[in-house]
Amino acid sequence: MPTPPDSDQGPDSAPESSSGSGPGPGPNSGSDSGPDSSPNPGSGPGSGSSPSPSPSPSPSLGSLMAERRRLLNLGYRMLGSVQDAEDVVQETYARWYALSEAQQRVIVTPLAWLTRVASRICLDQLASARVRRERYTGEWLPEPVRGGTTWTSAAGAGRTSGTGGDDPADRITLDESVSMGMLVILDSVTPAERVAFVLHDVFGTPFTEIAETVGRSPAACRQLASSARRRLAERRPVGGTTTEHRQVVSAFREACETGDLDSLVALLDPAVESRSDGGGKVRAALRPIAGADKVARFLLGLLRREPDVELVEEDINGTPGVTVAIAGTTIAVLAADVRDGLITDLWLVVNPDKLRAWTGTSTDTPTAR
Repeated sequence: MPTPPDSDQGPDSAPESSSGSGPGPGPNSGSDSGPDSSPNPGSGPGSGSSPSPSPSPSPSLGSLMAERRRLLNLGYRMLGSVQDAEDVVQETYARWYALSEAQQRVIVTPLAWLTRVASRICLDQLASARVRRERYTGEWLPEPVRGGTTWTSAAGAGRTSGTGGDDPADRITLDESVSMGMLVILDSVTPAERVAFVLHDVFGTPFTEIAETVGRSPAACRQLASSARRRLAERRPVGGTTTEHRQVVSAFREACETGDLDSLVALLDPAVESRSDGGGKVRAALRPIAGADKVARFLLGLLRREPDVELVEEDINGTPGVTVAIAGTTIAVLAADVRDGLITDLWLVVNPDKLRAWTGTSTDTPTAR
């Protein structure tokens, strides 16, 4: 994933606007307000300055909603949950429309305002997520996103489509920044580090704007992003090509289908680690399983319990993976990291709340975080 050009410059050299390298353009800087405050009162009527003879009209609903996809992509990379990301987007728009028309007009760049508000909501959620995670049963893994399809839980129900017929605003752009490995590591950094990294390295937001979001100086935000970047580099070195990844995953699927323990072990790195997320709703390993032989026996043992399972190769979060189905219903999604022709990490998601992209079902309660 490329790093925006200002990543190694001083805090005052960030561009006034940025197109970014992520799924959407970076917000332009402007005189906008925080999520819980009115726009700068010094810019409005009665501040001592002459009011504009022709105030600019408030942005149309269509122009604001056109940014929904960017905000959804931002929220998912921040939180690792589609459902939580959608909640953030809804809350962001609710706060915009809670402003008076006069307050909206003095916001120079609505996109910058929406991005800042969404980021602050995510920061608040990340700060409390670790406390809520203590009540989560077993390992917590990000909600997987189905590659090559559209996913939305609009109107309270999941929908998937391979034809691209759904609203593009409901789609999450798949790239390296949403790979399962990336999201898992991002979940281990501090909330401020994650927000700074995602905003800058993924969305190209200048550190001067990030500073307003996290309440720190631009220089401090640069250090936050740098710290997260180092953590990613240490724990997730550059891997092979997509072709190699797909070949290894294909061989992995065949070994699982045939029950060939030796072939499966040969595809796993000696230090491979497997993590499972059942959320307390489906039986799953509560702790990581390490070592090629142990992981292979664990996987084959699971498959032997369900003799009629179907393994399907499918892109998970933009990289080759495997789904497990019984009678046409997906019961598990397995993502993998591949390095030097061997699988180094496996993430098995069996929590039904996190499989809505495949099952098309809604849940009564939000996904636990």
